Amino acid sequence: MTDASHGWTALVLAGQRPGVDPVAAQFGIEAKALVPVAGELMLNRVLMALADAPEVARIVVLAQNTLMLAGHRDLGWAVEEKRISFRVSGPTISGSVLAAIDDPAIGLPVLVTTADNVMLTPATIAEFVAGAGASDVSVGMVERKRLEAAVGPNRRTWLTFRGGAYTGANLFALTGPGARNALTFWERVEQDRKSVLRLAAHFGPALMMKLLLRRMTVQEALAAAGRKLGATAAPVLLSDGRMGVDVDKVEDHVLAERLLKGPR
Repeated sequence: MTDASHGWTALVLAGQRPGVDPVAAQFGIEAKALVPVAGELMLNRVLMALADAPEVARIVVLAQNTLMLAGHRDLGWAVEEKRISFRVSGPTISGSVLAAIDDPAIGLPVLVTTADNVMLTPATIAEFVAGAGASDVSVGMVERKRLEAAVGPNRRTWLTFRGGAYTGANLFALTGPGARNALTFWERVEQDRKSVLRLAAHFGPALMMKLLLRRMTVQEALAAAGRKLGATAAPVLLSDGRMGVDVDKVEDHVLAERLLKGPR
């Protein structure tokens, strides 16, 4: 077991966005994090992967209703595990993460992921941490060809750059002081996260045109975006194509179950 005085703190976003979550509604469960996938709670899968990763010293679950999560019988082990704690989140994701890293008891560096990131494994965590260099913010991404080779054609939010199209892997490393600038900015634009054009518009017309014309690689685009935010930023391209699959929609749940029940 990792010494809690060393290593990464992992923040697991396990709250609910405003409105009815389609996956939770499909299963008649109030909290999406408690929806089972292939016989295991989504949150359980993520917590077990993090707990088994030697790079992770401790884990903080962020959610609006921590009592509901901690009270679930299948999460009893997590409540008893000394490295895992539950913390009430704020009204926005970015604000909640910002409050966590500003807490002297947490600070930087932190690894951020989500409760629906059910493909997460200790091997991917090791790969991501190894790839997160000196940048203030590192972003886990999966190249489209790699994802489709692993899971078949799939509807995702694809970001297209010179050299390929990529999707996010719900995995972030915040390591430097500029991460606070990035979180403050993201809190303002979070509602546009699913629209490539609306999101790009926040970065100004010059960068937006370069993105539209695909003149930048993913590395160049993240570096340029980071400069706009007052942070250094870089992608970490993951080898496991399944990491581009999270459980945002009911069809994602069907796919995740197929992948988790089938052979690697």
